[in-house]
Amino acid sequence: MIPAAPARLQPQGWQQLWRDAIREPAELLSLLGLDGRVRASADAAAQFPLRVPRGFVARMQPGDPHDPLLRQVLPLDEELRPMPGFALDAVGDAQARAGHGVIHKYAGRALLVATGSCAVHCRYCFRRHFPYAEETAAASGWREALAVIRGDDALHEVILSGGDPLSLATPKLAELTDVLAGIPHVRRLRIHDKKTPILVLSMHRDPMIVRRALDLGITGYVLKDAPSDEFLNAFHRVLQGRTYLSHEVASEVVFTEAKSAASPFKSLTLRELQMLQLLADGKPYGTIAQELNVSYKTVANTCSQIKSKLGARSLPELMRIALKHLPETPSLT
Repeated sequence: MIPAAPARLQPQGWQQLWRDAIREPAELLSLLGLDGRVRASADAAAQFPLRVPRGFVARMQPGDPHDPLLRQVLPLDEELRPMPGFALDAVGDAQARAGHGVIHKYAGRALLVATGSCAVHCRYCFRRHFPYAEETAAASGWREALAVIRGDDALHEVILSGGDPLSLATPKLAELTDVLAGIPHVRRLRIHDKKTPILVLSMHRDPMIVRRALDLGITGYVLKDAPSDEFLNAFHRVLQGRTYLSHEVASEVVFTEAKSAASPFKSLTLRELQMLQLLADGKPYGTIAQELNVSYKTVANTCSQIKSKLGARSLPELMRIALKHLPETPSLT
């Protein structure tokens, strides 16, 4: 039996680090040796409370009242002074409200305010005055927010924002993403920041799968059996904001692009392709629902959407189409 590592060697979970965050300006200034030298604003802290993880504080320069990381989080009187031409709603969220917790500013894209919680309260936050208590999409079990998204088939992309949506409990976040995955016209889900680099490590060489992954906004795609130095190269490239595609699949993606335009499956989303493959394998709706961790109703609705896209009048006809083109159908399960 392998003995457990001493407690001091085991890293703390992010939830514990979150709970241990500094909330009192006096404690923050004391840790930095600035008590008595810098005056924090009680009024500013009352309007927008201080919250900063201790790991963030550890990167500040002790004794420096002008440290940029400190100024990012320290409540000061200056931020309460009215400035001509400035407004509390800096980015126009209120005017773009489309429903409870839904902000719709751009064609085809909606932002869902999943939570008001955030690990760091930045003094320059453009949503510091946002009415999270009244406008968080989680209210009423997401019903109103999801109804807005379901009701607008022009919406192809949903961005989970906040606050930090990744601060949601995993079951709650899974519940939300599962429901969004069952809305046929929603093809892309982003979390907070589309600039986050995503490197996919996959066993799939099928150009259709690679092409779909690229369309969904991934930054890099590496095959699982690629040499370790290729993976490291890909990792460093995406970390630098660049893209990477395994050499073995890059040429196939390029040369099959024109041919794939004629594929009957080109209009299907990844979730629809998954369900089509499982149907072609002879699996009933109930089994598909269990394997994909969605409801039976979601499977039924998605299959109806697939039939509509492929021109199938019945489930048997849909299965015949899938079996006819099976070599083109990626195995996604």
